[in-house]
Amino acid sequence: MPPSPHAVSVALPTWKDVIGYEEKSPKVMSKLQNGYPRFVIHNVIAALAKQLAGDKPCLPFPSEKIAKQCAIFIKQQTDESSTIVTAGDIFGVVTMQAGAKALKDFWQHTGCIVSTRHVLAASTKTPANDASKETLRQELATLYGCGEQDVFLFPTGMAATYAALRTILKRCPNSPTIQIGFPYVDTIKLQQKFGSSAILLDKLDHATDDLAAIIAADHPAGCFCEIPGNPMLGSADLSQIGPLLRAQGVPLVVDDVVATPINIDLTPYADLITTSLTKYASGSGDVMGGALICVPASPLYVELKRLIQDDFEDLLWCEDADILAQRIPSFPVRMKRHNTNGEYIAEQLRVHPAIERVWYPKWEYQSAYESVRRREGGWGSLITFITKNAEHTSAAVYDQLEVCKGPSLGTDFTLACPFALLAHYTELDWAESCGIPRQLIRISVGLEEPEELWPRIKRSLDAVL
Repeated sequence: MPPSPHAVSVALPTWKDVIGYEEKSPKVMSKLQNGYPRFVIHNVIAALAKQLAGDKPCLPFPSEKIAKQCAIFIKQQTDESSTIVTAGDIFGVVTMQAGAKALKDFWQHTGCIVSTRHVLAASTKTPANDASKETLRQELATLYGCGEQDVFLFPTGMAATYAALRTILKRCPNSPTIQIGFPYVDTIKLQQKFGSSAILLDKLDHATDDLAAIIAADHPAGCFCEIPGNPMLGSADLSQIGPLLRAQGVPLVVDDVVATPINIDLTPYADLITTSLTKYASGSGDVMGGALICVPASPLYVELKRLIQDDFEDLLWCEDADILAQRIPSFPVRMKRHNTNGEYIAEQLRVHPAIERVWYPKWEYQSAYESVRRREGGWGSLITFITKNAEHTSAAVYDQLEVCKGPSLGTDFTLACPFALLAHYTELDWAESCGIPRQLIRISVGLEEPEELWPRIKRSLDAVL
């Protein structure tokens, strides 16, 4: 979904389909045409890999530099060697079976992937469209209150986060990083596998005190958080955390994907801001992209920007940039409608008798979110909920939801998924210990008329009463 060869989501219409997807059931996998590109290798990518390496494990990357980083990672993780082969301006990393998992992990966690449009255009070598990238940087600079030169574009949002991690580790290569709040899965995996070590402070109620103790004991390389977090939609209190980190010169990297710069202003506290252009900025669900913002107001601005520039490669494929440049001018208007629709659906869910609890930024750690919310900003359109007697009702509600069902968020169309199953299937006990119920359902509310959308959701809830 949508019906495009470049779609970033895929229909998983039932709870059993989601489990089949996670367990790689032949019945489900044989019908899978697409998937989120960092998790599911697209058939055109797989075909190119086979062309490059035959039956050996192989994945293509957009530059020789990234391919070499992947080969180093495989060696570190498995002691397995790799070779690099080329197809035009694409670089394949070929390894043996023992290195296959590390190869896939690098692709997924770093997000430094080859675009499907790039692969399909490889024979024609489409020239770079600098005008589209300039449009993107201009639009983002306006939204973030910075200069165009402070905006760095990447193939995915995770690639921007990977660049941020590499940047802060150059300053303190052997120091730990800190993750405040329950993280998006690959954000913590990046820190664990590509950093020195990662300290998770998943309890937001104690985050400030815990952070102060860690800073005093062991000067960290940097601190990561998401405003709000995904999927529980609570926010760390940056008004408390920011000054603690600033006083010790510790960079704060904040991901704003769920709230977007339309709703929140992170620049008083963040040193670096990462975002995914795949989500709300695009909304179309058929293009990948990301950005890293170097915040001019940061006391570390000059140092961090220089380090980013030293390592930066322009790897956002030109045709993806074209799509993003076409979509981003309407981003502010679309996001305001997402806000209105999201708040309406959240309020309706909150009073439905089948609902046990609703998580939404308007109510979760409200003061922390309000401290960064813009005067005209809203609370977004991502909602997480759990039904009463969830062990017996969640699957039935999900199966009967009359909306698109699959991974990702921020699309113009409403998209639902059992997020814990999709993101943490192999570590559900750990996720639950962090307060993430395995039966929760997450909805990214789209641009449909809310009065038409709510009855479609309500019918699935009414059915389990």
